[in-house]
Amino acid sequence: MAHGKFERRKPIAEMNLIPLIDVSLILVIIFMILTPVLVQHQLTVRLPKATQGDPGDANAAISVQIDKRGGVTVDGRPVKPEQLENELMLRAGRSKNKTVLVQADKQVPVEKVVFVLDIAKKLKVGSLGIGVLQERK
Repeated sequence: MAHGKFERRKPIAEMNLIPLIDVSLILVIIFMILTPVLVQHQLTVRLPKATQGDPGDANAAISVQIDKRGGVTVDGRPVKPEQLENELMLRAGRSKNKTVLVQADKQVPVEKVVFVLDIAKKLKVGSLGIGVLQERK
């Protein structure tokens, strides 16, 4: 008897999951890449105008100015950005009662302001502030 012609073929009971896993991983990678881009474009931040504020004691604060070209001065003395931490450390030390006041031009990118605030926070100064002009009515 020949078994070749009349042999019954059994159906394959296993499903191949490799293509399904490949497609799933590709979709996960696409969403991981696109999500930050989509969220970043949908967020709009409108900063409030300062109509009131406490002027505080500007003389007791360490004043850091950032001009629109990116130049940094500490209490009127020009400082290179890489030397800013040393300059603030000399002026504030590790004193918890010192205040650092950052005054930046409107055209300065927020990253530069955050850079100064981050250095001041690392030095553990007492308080941080951002200088604004009071809006006139």
